[in-house]
Amino acid sequence: MRFLILLLFFAASCTNPPYKGCDVCGADDFVIDSYQVQEGKFAILEMEGKCHECLDEELLEEYLDVIHDGDLLHIAVHHPTRGDLAAAVSAIGQNVGYRVMDGKIHLPDLAPVMVEGLTPTEAKEKIECAYQKEIRDVEVFLSYKERESRKVELMGLVERPIIPVDGQIRLFEVLALAKVPHCANFFKSYVVRQGHLLPVDLYKLVKEGDMDQNIVMRGGDKIYIADQAASNLMVLGEVNKQRVIDLPNGFMTLRQALAEAGGIPITGDKRYIQVIRGNIVHPKIYTLNWEHVVRLPSVSLLLIPGDIVYVASTPLTEWDRSVNQILPTLVGLDLILRGSKNVGIVLP
Repeated sequence: MRFLILLLFFAASCTNPPYKGCDVCGADDFVIDSYQVQEGKFAILEMEGKCHECLDEELLEEYLDVIHDGDLLHIAVHHPTRGDLAAAVSAIGQNVGYRVMDGKIHLPDLAPVMVEGLTPTEAKEKIECAYQKEIRDVEVFLSYKERESRKVELMGLVERPIIPVDGQIRLFEVLALAKVPHCANFFKSYVVRQGHLLPVDLYKLVKEGDMDQNIVMRGGDKIYIADQAASNLMVLGEVNKQRVIDLPNGFMTLRQALAEAGGIPITGDKRYIQVIRGNIVHPKIYTLNWEHVVRLPSVSLLLIPGDIVYVASTPLTEWDRSVNQILPTLVGLDLILRGSKNVGIVLP
């Protein structure tokens, strides 16, 4: 009898009840943190202990698109009588182009012209003035043929990896030209300039239309568009389907996470729905119940990447499982004890 009691006690101790320590946070704390999550990507990163800079308003300002050393220009000339000059300039412009070297370009019948630092319009006017010192009524047409130094490179979920910039094109237009899919993980996507991450929230820009995030792109900028599975959370315990759920937006409502896990079966204890957040050493644990999930607004119960949702089992379920675990042992012991009683007895 004592052995049976000890066995039952051991089985009960092997159950996995919800954590009930004094440091557990309640629904109020979870709601407060959820409203911080609504502020966006960088508020979530702050909750994870990651600092960031504020978005500088200068990043939203357009700049003059000027010619740089190494640019290749397409130049054509029109003149009513000097067809030979127009043909010579146009032939080089179409077939080879005019490379800016040491800030200058070299045109037929003209001394080198300094164009570095000028806008295309200013360079056009300067070339016309230089020609008109010798020939009147010259009209010049100038455009870029190749601009290696001023382009944005995109990686990840994009169809077009390179987009040229002109001092006016903005981030949203670049994403549209690159054909970024709507299902991309904008929470994990980022923009890099001169080796530093820019504090731009791509989710707010693309999904919420926040034009305060629509910065002007510059040559050399790099954009990475992450896969939707780049961030996720887990739902464990007494749910119909324990699983990992992708978080392409960087957050999800608790109600949706439980729904995607198939809901809570009768074996689940709806009084103890716990959210485990943070690192393993010092996690933050929230305890909620089914009434919170049903009655509170969805936006006040938000999960973030890395969260673990755990639904405890009911005491009856735990006891039933304990009994099922020890029952084979009890049956085996009973057979052994019965067999030992018959040892040494010879039936006539």
